[in-house]
Amino acid sequence: MPLTDGYGQNIPYPTLTDKPNAQNLGQGIVENIVPKTVMTFASANVRGATITSPTPGMTTWLKDVGRLEVYDGTGWAVVTAGTSTWKTIAPGPSFSQNGNSQGNFQYRLINLFGEMGLMFRGGLNVSYIGSTSNLVSNKLNLAPLPLGSRPSTLRTLVIPCSDASSARVTLKMDVQTDGDLILYGNQADTKPPWIGFNGVFCSL
Repeated sequence: MPLTDGYGQNIPYPTLTDKPNAQNLGQGIVENIVPKTVMTFASANVRGATITSPTPGMTTWLKDVGRLEVYDGTGWAVVTAGTSTWKTIAPGPSFSQNGNSQGNFQYRLINLFGEMGLMFRGGLNVSYIGSTSNLVSNKLNLAPLPLGSRPSTLRTLVIPCSDASSARVTLKMDVQTDGDLILYGNQADTKPPWIGFNGVFCSL
């Protein structure tokens, strides 16, 4: 009768009294070790089709999103998002880059307390129509964020703005499920020349 490893991982190995069978030996070792390694899958869909009954402690790497996840008994929890580079957001028609010399408006994906999140940085200059507080458009980004960077529900965030020409020092940005970033709060007494995004983040 096979015995198991001395580390409590239930990896079997044959004894001298077991009937020799190279295939059973190899298969038994492989099938018991593989679930305890970091398994690589093309996507979460492929993983779900392959691992139909995950067990706590299973660890996988998803190649399409560059993400390490562990099954905690109830679901797959994000351990890390890998190397996530900052991506510059092309601003909408009422805005231009490097507001208040804070750098370009950018975002990146992060591992936020065990789940994926969205982080922003930089600043935008704001242009108004004539002497009014109206904008050509209050959409901050020229093109929507890509599918993998959109929240599952609407996220409303507070962003800083200039206190010059403004009765307020913060405005509101909605991160919509369609990938659009919408600015709210400008009015007759609130026409800040710039808005900022450093330290602004939300979960997906």
